[in-house]
Amino acid sequence: MTALNATDVRKHWSQFNDDIVREGPKFVKRNRDYWAALSIDHLKAAFSNLEYKVRFLEEKDGTMTASLERFDIVENGDNKQEALDLVVDELVEYANEYQDNFNLYFNSLNRQDHLPYILNVLAQSTPEEVKGLIQCPAGEK
Repeated sequence: MTALNATDVRKHWSQFNDDIVREGPKFVKRNRDYWAALSIDHLKAAFSNLEYKVRFLEEKDGTMTASLERFDIVENGDNKQEALDLVVDELVEYANEYQDNFNLYFNSLNRQDHLPYILNVLAQSTPEEVKGLIQCPAGEK
């Protein structure tokens, strides 16, 4: 891996950012630490193959329950659309909570594998974009 020196990155910060957007991701070394910088478009492309699958269950009272695979997210609404919207809201809230408590969540064995999914959600601009990530059974979105 070819890494740029952090001091040089600081000196040429604007050019560094322009290069990331126009030329692609860059890797930086600062002391013993290595980190990557990439644009939101690169991040979205990197995680484009991730699957967010929702399942629906019609309850006895006629309401719909939606559960998101891989996550402990289960929501109930009057219909599928409402249940899905609630799942999206909860997923966005969880992504923000994961980011706010990153060390706790990332270092939890049962949540560490959520990281790429969380970064993908955080890269989306709107709840509608997050909803677009979720795969519903045929004809149910």
